[in-house]
Order: sequence, then C-alpha cells, then structure tokens
Amino acid sequence: MASSADGRLTRRQVLISGAVAAGYALAAGPVRADAIVTSDEGLVAGSVRVPAGDVEIGAYRAHPATPGPFPVVLVAHEIFGVHAYISDVVRRLARSGYFAIAPDLYQRQGDPTKLTSVDEIVSGVVAKVPDAQVMSDLDATLAFAGASGQGDVARSAITGFCWGGRIVWLYCAHAPKLRCGVAWYGRLVGDPRPETPKHPIDVAATESVPVLGLYGADDTGIPQSSVLAMRSTLATGKSGSQIVVFPAAPHGFHADYRDSYRPMAASEGWKRMLGWFREHGVV
Repeated sequence: MASSADGRLTRRQVLISGAVAAGYALAAGPVRADAIVTSDEGLVAGSVRVPAGDVEIGAYRAHPATPGPFPVVLVAHEIFGVHAYISDVVRRLARSGYFAIAPDLYQRQGDPTKLTSVDEIVSGVVAKVPDAQVMSDLDATLAFAGASGQGDVARSAITGFCWGGRIVWLYCAHAPKLRCGVAWYGRLVGDPRPETPKHPIDVAATESVPVLGLYGADDTGIPQSSVLAMRSTLATGKSGSQIVVFPAAPHGFHADYRDSYRPMAASEGWKRMLGWFREHGVV
C-alpha cells in the first residue's frame, strides 16, 4: 500500500462485495465499490465496553499508537448505528491525532445494523431512544476516554452525522465544558415527543458551545427554511456557532459508501471540521 509524504499509510479503496461482509448495516446497501477504508496501522483501534449506569455499552475507539493523552472527539453515529462507515470515521480522526470514540447509542433499544429497512430502524429502534439516555451515555463515554489515560477531556469535542448531527447540537447544550461541536446534516426542527422533548432550534439561542453545522442545499429532509430559521435563532445567542451550506449537496453527502456521497463537499466539510477543532483548542 502506498504511503503519504509523512510516512503514514494513505486510505485505500477496496471492492465491497456486500454490506454484511464489509461490516455495513443491512439497510445501508447497496454499498459503493469505492467506499473508503482507512488502515488501522499505527493506531490503537477496536471495540471497547463503556460503563454507562447499570450497563456497559459497546463503542469503537481509535487513537495514535504513540504516548498520549490526545484531544477527545466523540462521534455520534448516523441512523444505521456504529457500522463500518462510522468506525472508519473514527480511524480517520485518530490519524489526525485524536482519541476518537463512537458509542453505540441505540444499544438498549436494539441493533439497527441487523434490520433490513430504514422504516424498521426508525420505528423499531430510533423512535424508542430517549435524548436523556443519549446525553448520559455520551457523558459516560467522555469519562471513559479520560479514565483510559489516553484521552484529554479538557480538549474535547463532538461530531455526528444525520441522526448524530442532531445529537451534536443537543449535547453541546448539555455539556458546556466541551470546546466545540461539528454537526453534519442533523435535523434542526421537529415536534416534541416524550423521548425527544427538544430539538436543536429550541436550544440555539442559549447554546454556549460553538457548533459548526454542515448542511446540503439539496437535502430534501432538511429544508433550507429550517436552516435559515436555525441561523436566525443562533444569531440571538452568543455561542459563535455557524452553519455552512454546500451547493448541490444532498443529505448524507459525507457518507462515502452511499450514492449520496459528494466528494468535494465531503472533503471541504472535513477540512472545515478539523479547522473548527483547531480554532477552538481541540488540538
């Protein structure tokens, strides 16, 4: 495999012969043949168990195989759970010098990776997941990172995709000691339910942690009217949060294993995310 100029292995692209064999959620297919696979060489990477109240939840974590501690990035998974794409995102962040960790935030309600349709995932798992549980599990994951001796929680951030993008906004309101957050196309508005009493627009005015929102202009599930409303509400607060909208980008434009992938928007969004981390001291 080729190496980059600084000696680290470059990302390799492999032929995906099926979502199950490649570690992707069943409902996520068909998987693109050029889906990115990031090597774990030079990293400490793999599954771990995170104590969270009266249970242990699964998580995937990675960090450089050199002396730490490293700044921490929590990764809130998309609707499909902690599958191959999310694990790869964790390794990509580790290659940039972070202790990255993606907890299974659905574990108590079910395993979305084994369900065959998005409708099954939404009704059978996601609709049953309380935001309060998610906030608590992320707290536990951050504590786990610090207790490992390899994560510096004083330099911590969160990023998340799709379902996890919404969680980023909420967790930054919940955890004011975070340095910052980056939300990839997370839903901004919605009707309150017992499990989800508030949505990002409800906490935007009082948000204190700076969040960078990355959204697509062609996202049919997140209309630009809600993005504009979120920007307007954020402007009444003091968090310094920003929203960037990428032209001609649909929902899931960073998901390199799906047809929604837009390489230019994904690459620019990733650069902006890393820059946001640096700007806010997550280095």
